[in-house]
Amino acid sequence: MKKIAFVFTQGPHGTSAGREGLDALLATSALTESIGVFFMSDGVFQLMPVQQPEKILARNYIATFGVLSLYDVDQCFVCEESLKTRGLSAGHEWVLNVETLPVAEIRQRLADYDVVMTF
Repeated sequence: MKKIAFVFTQGPHGTSAGREGLDALLATSALTESIGVFFMSDGVFQLMPVQQPEKILARNYIATFGVLSLYDVDQCFVCEESLKTRGLSAGHEWVLNVETLPVAEIRQRLADYDVVMTF
């Protein structure tokens, strides 16, 4: 079974990449348990629990990330440098449990996956 990584690099609003990535992630979880989820760059904003998408006429799908554990997706990581650059800390409250890693370790872990999909 192939190991598949999902890398979220886009913010939650202004593009459908996050929602499409989440849909692909949930669909893939029915086929394999070898899934890793990585939040880097502006993708770290996908983890923010309090958002108001209705103010920009967008849909709220962020809370859906919180159900990943129900789909046996428990390998979730966030880039430490991306957090710092955006004024966020590893101790922040997120919509799901993530492990904070330096970018060098994220690169090492991504190298272990057969397929890397970026959203």
